[in-house]
Amino acid sequence: MNFSNYIVYVDESGDHSLTSINKDFPIFVLAFCIFEKEKYSQSAVLKLKDFKFKHFGHDMVVLHENEIRRDKGWFKILNSKEKKESFLDELTQIIYEEDFTIIATVIQKDKLFSHTNSPYDIALKYCMERTYRFLESKNEHTKMTHIIVEQRGKNEDEELELEFRRVCDGHNFKNVRFPFEIILANKMSNSAGLQLADLVARPIGLSVLKPEQTNRAFDVLKDKFHKSDSGRVEGVGLKVYP
Repeated sequence: MNFSNYIVYVDESGDHSLTSINKDFPIFVLAFCIFEKEKYSQSAVLKLKDFKFKHFGHDMVVLHENEIRRDKGWFKILNSKEKKESFLDELTQIIYEEDFTIIATVIQKDKLFSHTNSPYDIALKYCMERTYRFLESKNEHTKMTHIIVEQRGKNEDEELELEFRRVCDGHNFKNVRFPFEIILANKMSNSAGLQLADLVARPIGLSVLKPEQTNRAFDVLKDKFHKSDSGRVEGVGLKVYP
């Protein structure tokens, strides 16, 4: 099998329901983080392991943005402002230093009217199409690329896989077959890529929802979005819909 030199890790923020919309977070974010495999294994994986050894004494901790923000589980140790700021500063620096590309879609659910597709399906199709374009730019688009997605539940996973296969089979902007393979990973999978994707999804959503609000996490992500040849991010590396 001819595998590409890239691997994609996916995470989301918010829920994709249109029947119950959270007025405080009326959006759904899907983030694709694209890593060159060699750089990923030799840098990101090692840095996160060292980070965990330093702060927890072992590397079994799974970094979840929600738990870090709320000081839950392993992150109860962040029980002072100084500890938490130091922890976040160090984690933010790792993300800043890592070389990866972001392709994300933000669905504004409160503005999505009379749409038959779910926000997840809309976001998934867009991100897959732009990932294909990214791989084209690297001359890697004819090789097998694995896309790693966190499991959500039996029904949700089956629906996701069905839509994923549909897009791959030619229901896309180019009407061509995408050589992508989906891997559904357990939520507690200690994957550096999935953890980094988890850490970027919410800040991207907040940058759209509250653009005037200070967003230190998003500031370090700005230069990681996929860009057009002219340097444009909107509609290329970041799609806000509608």
